[in-house]
Amino acid sequence: MGEEQKTLKNIKILDMSRVLAGPFCSMILADLGAEVIKIEIPNRGDDSREFPPFKNGESLYYINLNRGKKSITLNLKDPEGKRVFLKLVEKVDVLLENFSPGTMDRLGLGYSDLKKINPRLIYATISGFGQYGPYSNRPGYDIIGQAMGGLLSITGWPDSPPTRSGTAIGDILSSLFCCIGILAALNIREKTGIGQMVDVSLVDSVYAALENIPQKYFIDDEIPTRIGNRYEFIYPYDTFRANDGYVVIAVANDEIWLRLLKTINMLHLAEDNKYSKNKERVQNHSSLKKIIEDWTLKNNRLEIVSMLNENRVPSCPIYDIKDASEDPHISKSREMVVTINQPGIGEIKVQGNPIKMSETQPRPRGYSPKLGEFTIQILKELGYSDDDIKKLITTRSV
Repeated sequence: MGEEQKTLKNIKILDMSRVLAGPFCSMILADLGAEVIKIEIPNRGDDSREFPPFKNGESLYYINLNRGKKSITLNLKDPEGKRVFLKLVEKVDVLLENFSPGTMDRLGLGYSDLKKINPRLIYATISGFGQYGPYSNRPGYDIIGQAMGGLLSITGWPDSPPTRSGTAIGDILSSLFCCIGILAALNIREKTGIGQMVDVSLVDSVYAALENIPQKYFIDDEIPTRIGNRYEFIYPYDTFRANDGYVVIAVANDEIWLRLLKTINMLHLAEDNKYSKNKERVQNHSSLKKIIEDWTLKNNRLEIVSMLNENRVPSCPIYDIKDASEDPHISKSREMVVTINQPGIGEIKVQGNPIKMSETQPRPRGYSPKLGEFTIQILKELGYSDDDIKKLITTRSV
């Protein structure tokens, strides 16, 4: 069997990021085949190594996000540690960091410094508010991105307080946008031979992901607020009560609307001016929800979902995490639950990669490293002798 084909073969990433936003980005790049060298603080490492859940004393939070990477410890405040870092910068394609803006500049390691020693370097940075602008110096975390990006204000029910998404979606969105920026920068570098900075902020990422919601304000001067699970622009596109829980019904156009009416034996509503077209259905969503829910309440979730999907009306039950993790389509057919062999633990389950490619399939490509596990190997690759390495360890440079 020949060597596995990798989309990002021969691409080297120097990952200085920690916790979630940066590591999720570099995890995607590692799954795509890039070599990711993760720099960690000596004797401490990424903060997420102390985050639950734990198994055999190891953080599964850290393991899930740092699979397939190589950990090296470096003291960047030490002259020799900084010298090792600069040698690494000379040899990599991408540097990723999520420090507060100005941190790397104060160390003399900002983009303006590093591009002088590696003009091809893609310098990618994720921060709360970005590298410039009046708020750039403010600290930023996921919940701040969700709050100032507008997401909290439209999440929840009309009578509930602003509600954070159930996951750190601001971190994840900024990770994905940063990953897109890195890949775009690598592509243009093939033509120009010159790298550039990729600057992504949590607030920008969340705001961009509001998709068409701001148009309600731009066009109608209306400030959108919390409306529960329904969608602002099409209806019925909502959750509905069954006699044993809840289901989702998503009617995205008038053709699906007619199929829904046929399924629930209410074709007369197609001639009702209140519901015949999407614009009217959105305006009259409250009364329409009651009509549909009178039908769903007479059936259980599986009956509803089966009847609707048989007639090409998008519908599903609302899964909890167990349901989603054990559904055979998600977990097996789409390989979204995979196992890796983690030293000291054995086989563990992690989420698979959602990108499916016919020739170069992304996948977890190894275990998550112990703190500094690859330090000696990487130093030798940089040309350091055994005596040099011993000295660096003794002086706590690495």
